[in-house]
Amino acid sequence: MGIHGMELCAIGVVIILFMAVLKQFGILEPMSSFEDSSDSDLELSTVRHQPEGLEQLQAQTKFTRKELQSLYRGFKNECPSGLVDEETFKSIYSQFFPQGDATTYAHFLFNAFDINRNGSIRFEDFVIGLSVLLRGSVTEKLNWAFNLYDINKDGYITKEEMLAIMTSIYDMMGTIDPNRTLLLLFLQKMDRNRDGVVTIEEFIETCQKDENIMSSMQLFENVI
Repeated sequence: MGIHGMELCAIGVVIILFMAVLKQFGILEPMSSFEDSSDSDLELSTVRHQPEGLEQLQAQTKFTRKELQSLYRGFKNECPSGLVDEETFKSIYSQFFPQGDATTYAHFLFNAFDINRNGSIRFEDFVIGLSVLLRGSVTEKLNWAFNLYDINKDGYITKEEMLAIMTSIYDMMGTIDPNRTLLLLFLQKMDRNRDGVVTIEEFIETCQKDENIMSSMQLFENVI
């Protein structure tokens, strides 16, 4: 796999593999199959966590009222408690990639959505992240992807962090480990000032200049 292939794997895979989660939650069902309903769709007396009001979520995302209602139906069907834990993510990815080990990749992706770092994902966290991946600007999507690769959240991507993400992807797909030499070349391309780490500015600048990465960012804008 060449440099461009690794870039597409490292960047585009964030969105491509996330489709597995959307399908599992029933989110890719046609919108016409859902009837319009009231704001009570976002209120359940039996859940451990009740999401924010519909109007507030509309303001925070790029989804319409009907889309949010559809998203919540799928979410609450899979997660009646109103919260998603890491084991749910691992279970979903294990079903879609039975030939490999999805545990580590699911862990990294879960952490990217778990913005409060409390071990669970609320509907609000889920839908706001989804809005960025499907409807966000290129810069917003790349910021989200950078957060995924910045495992320790210190504002930098190191060689070790990128290798960990890439290895988790290869493990999940049941293929051989990534080529460390190509990985180093990939990081050198992004590391503009040669200080051994990649900043968010370097990450975005490099990705925006790559036509293949930019194409991958547009793949699922009209999924729902």
